[in-house]
Amino acid sequence: MTDTPPTETKTAPGSRTKARKAALDILFEADLRGLPIADVLAQTDERGEPVVRPYTREIVSGVADGLTAVDGTIAAHLPDGWTLDRMPRVDRNLARIAVFALTQQGLDAGVAISEAVALAAMLSTDESPAFLNGVLGAIVSGG
Repeated sequence: MTDTPPTETKTAPGSRTKARKAALDILFEADLRGLPIADVLAQTDERGEPVVRPYTREIVSGVADGLTAVDGTIAAHLPDGWTLDRMPRVDRNLARIAVFALTQQGLDAGVAISEAVALAAMLSTDESPAFLNGVLGAIVSGG
């Protein structure tokens, strides 16, 4: 066994996943506290712990800048009887990150959906992964 560091290909997806999780933390806090996303991002910067990485900042700022459009896209694809407000905060913000990644970053649909579903499985309700998969799948398919 050697002590060589992992290759860039192995660490890149992990670092992107960590950046999305950090973005989720900031978006969730803003949602929970009822504060503008930019304010929570600035407060996180002021604390300096954890350091906001560039990719996390890109996600958070992108969601904040396009929040109305992102939320409109999500709302238009929710099942009957569902609203953004009814969604658990974690799910709502994971959907925001995924929609931003799909529409503004050009992230592959499979990657965007599986990242959101995996984080939902770790952090949200038992029903959340399937629910997010359905909503994000409808967005991708245009249904």
